[in-house]
Amino acid sequence: MESGRKLVAVVVILVVLGGAKAVSFCNMTEEGLEACRPSVTQPNPVEPSSECCDALSNADLKCLCSYRNSIVLPSLGIDPDLALGLPVKCNLNPPAEC
Repeated sequence: MESGRKLVAVVVILVVLGGAKAVSFCNMTEEGLEACRPSVTQPNPVEPSSECCDALSNADLKCLCSYRNSIVLPSLGIDPDLALGLPVKCNLNPPAEC
């Protein structure tokens, strides 16, 4: 039920802000999300770019972690395991409970 609510909330936010230039997800801008996309999509993920790591350093990692078992990330073409591995690759400390 909780993941269903999160999905609905994300969809509503994306629909409402769809026309806006500054879309944000867990304190990551649309540009930051796009910078990280090549590192979190299969079949050939790449090492995160400096732009991705910069965006991730400003992100709410606890918020991102809350989507670990949600259908939100896969529905966006993001591999959750790759996404949750980014902080370590960017020399950031992931939340302990992640």
